[in-house]
Amino acid sequence: MEHEVYVPFPVGTVRQALTEPERVARCVPGVQLDAEAAAHRPEGRLRLRIGSSTITYRGSLTVSEPGDGADAAVTVEAKGTEARGDGAVALTLTVRLSPTTEPGPGTTLSCAGTVHGDGRLTEATDRSAESAGRRLLDRFAENLTEDLRQRPVPDAGQAARPGVFDTEVPPPSLDPHSDEDAAEPAGPGDPADAAGPADTADALDDLVSEDRVPELRAEHAYGPEADAAAPAEAAHARRTMIGRSAEEVDHAPPRGRYAPVPAPETGGTSATLRWAAPAAAVVLASAVVVGRVLRRRR
Repeated sequence: MEHEVYVPFPVGTVRQALTEPERVARCVPGVQLDAEAAAHRPEGRLRLRIGSSTITYRGSLTVSEPGDGADAAVTVEAKGTEARGDGAVALTLTVRLSPTTEPGPGTTLSCAGTVHGDGRLTEATDRSAESAGRRLLDRFAENLTEDLRQRPVPDAGQAARPGVFDTEVPPPSLDPHSDEDAAEPAGPGDPADAAGPADTADALDDLVSEDRVPELRAEHAYGPEADAAAPAEAAHARRTMIGRSAEEVDHAPPRGRYAPVPAPETGGTSATLRWAAPAAAVVLASAVVVGRVLRRRR
């Protein structure tokens, strides 16, 4: 049987994809691969529909590496046995790749294969078997196209580029004097010797001198210095709020500098009212005592 299919990818990309047995087996329609199978020899089950019958085979697939020539063919071999029966089948498929521009830029796969089998496969007619083979190759080309879009083949430059774990790491130096150059002091002519530690300290003192930023020290002080710099009322309010819940702080009356100022009291009226009540009580008590004494004398 001979048949041609089209794949919209360059010849080099398709050729490299066909040399991967796992990819080739994955693109076969109706296949179910075993998880523990080797990548160079995938194994699994294949459900093949021929005419009005469906045959399930269990087998393996291998791919022969193409030659060095540009027109070298890829050979795919598959063998399997019937899952329910004693029949067996063997397939040898030769695929030749050629560039094409119809229906678009891509590759034409010219497939020529031979099938040898017995069992239920011999019950199908030649026309049904050939139709099933053509349909299988057409769907294989569609699956290969989709697989190349989802899992592109690595480029030749990318494959030759060493990975992170392949990079050779030089061994560390064991010479105890290897770091002496880094620890050597700068010479008299070096720029780093122009400004000594004393000059650097003086420059920093000038930047943060008291006369240039006096307000920052009092405003951003914390701890005991803050209590000394802030007014006594604010320090007391801050100390009393520590350890209190947010609700207590929200509902607590303002204290310190934010406390309401009471209305001034009038000095004369307060003093008069303060002494009027005791004096009236003393006068009343004296009148009662004098009245009782006069009554007894009468």
